[in-house]
Amino acid sequence: MGSYLSMNDSDKRIMLEKTGVSSVMDLYRDVPKDLILDKPLDLPEGKAEMQVARIMRQLAGENRVFGTVFRGAGAYRHYIPAIVDEVASKETLLTAYTPYQAEISQGVLQSIFEYQTMICELTGMDVSNASVYDGASAAAEAAAMCRDRKRNKILVSETVNPEVITVMRTYSWASDGQIVTVPASGGVTDLQKLCEAVDKDTAAVCLQNPNYLGCLEDLRAAADIIHEKGAKLIAYVNPIAQAILKTPYECGADIAVGEGQPLGLPLAYGGPYLGFMACRQEMMRRLPGRIVGQTVDPQGREAYVLTLQAREQHIRREKASSNICSNEALCALRAAVYMAAMGREGMRQVAKQCVSKAHYLQQKLEEAGFARKYGQEFFHEFVTTCPYDADEVMKILAGNDILGGLVLSQHEILWCATEMNTKEETDRMVSLLKEALG
Repeated sequence: MGSYLSMNDSDKRIMLEKTGVSSVMDLYRDVPKDLILDKPLDLPEGKAEMQVARIMRQLAGENRVFGTVFRGAGAYRHYIPAIVDEVASKETLLTAYTPYQAEISQGVLQSIFEYQTMICELTGMDVSNASVYDGASAAAEAAAMCRDRKRNKILVSETVNPEVITVMRTYSWASDGQIVTVPASGGVTDLQKLCEAVDKDTAAVCLQNPNYLGCLEDLRAAADIIHEKGAKLIAYVNPIAQAILKTPYECGADIAVGEGQPLGLPLAYGGPYLGFMACRQEMMRRLPGRIVGQTVDPQGREAYVLTLQAREQHIRREKASSNICSNEALCALRAAVYMAAMGREGMRQVAKQCVSKAHYLQQKLEEAGFARKYGQEFFHEFVTTCPYDADEVMKILAGNDILGGLVLSQHEILWCATEMNTKEETDRMVSLLKEALG
C-alpha cells in the first residue's frame, strides 16, 4: 500500500495542519484518557519465519482429530470428492468477493446461479438466494421474512437444534420480535400443542426435519395446522436427507432453510459454514441477500447478473426485513461442486448409506444395553439411554480414538452415523463398550 498512501513526515504535517490539530494524538482528544494506551502492548518480540512455523505446528498439534466419529448434532462428517478442493482452490474463485461488476464476474455469478438452481431442486422451492452465514442465521432470517405489523410471533419446536433457537432469539430480541417454543412429545413436535399455540399473532412456525433428536417430523400435518391459522411454515432441513425424503415444498413448507455444511464442507473445527435459503415464488421479494439470475447480453449471449440485491445500499433501511450484507460465496461454490460431482443418484446413495449404517449402529448399541429412547422413524441420528455414566463412556471411547455420540444428559446420548462409518468401526466400538462396561 506504500505506493497509494502518503507515508512521509511532510505529508503527515500538511494533513494535520488542514485538520487543525498539531499531532495525531489530538485527533483522539474526545476519547477518555483511561481508554488511551500510553505504553507499548505486552507482546513478545518478533520471531523468524521458521520459528513462527514451528510454534504454529505445536499449537495445531494440540487439536484432537479422531479416526472414528459417531457424533453429529448439526455438523457431520461426509466424504468430500477430491474435485471439490481442486475447483474451490483455484485462485480466480478462491479470492473472488461479491460480484458487483457482472461483466467481469461471470464465472463467480454462474457458480452461484448453479448453486441456487441445485438448492431449489433439493428443496422443491421456486427460488433460492446466494446463501447466508450459516444454518442458524438462515432460520433467523426466515423468521424475519415472515413477520409483519399484524403478526410478530414466531413459534419454534423444542425439537429444533438449541443453538439454532438461541440465534433466532438473538435476532428476534434485536427486532422486538417474540419467540415461543412448542413442546415435544415422544421425540417429535406435539401437534396438539402446536394447534393450540398458533394464533392470530403467529407469523410462522419453525420445525426441523430430521429434528435435533434425529426423528422425522410430520411436516405435512403441521403445515395443514399452520396454514389453517394463516401462518407460514419454515422447514429447517438436512440437505443430505433431502435426497430421499419428500421436499419441503411437497410437505407444504413456505420457506426451506438449513446448514449446508454436509455439502462438501469439512468439519474444520466449526466453520466457516453455509446457510441455504429457498422459498416459494410469492415470498421472493422478502428473501434476504442476493439472487443471481440468467439473461442474455446485447449480442444474445448467455449472461449472469445480480437480479435481486436486498441490502442496505440498495433499499431503504427502515423498509428492509434484513440488513445481511454478504453471502458465503466460496462455501456455496464448494456446495455446488459437491452436488454436481455427486449428482442426483450419488446423493441418494449417500443418504441411503446414512440410513442403513445408522440403523445398524442402533441395533448393535441396543445389544450392548443402549436402548433407543424414541420409537419414531429416524434418518442418521437417534437418542439412546445409557445404562452407565455417559461422560465415562465418552472417555473410554476417546481413549480408543473414537469420538462417541453427544451427551445430552448423564444417561442419554445422541448418536450419528454417515456413509463414512464402516461396519468394522461400529462392531469395534460396541465390542469395546461391552468389554469395558461389562
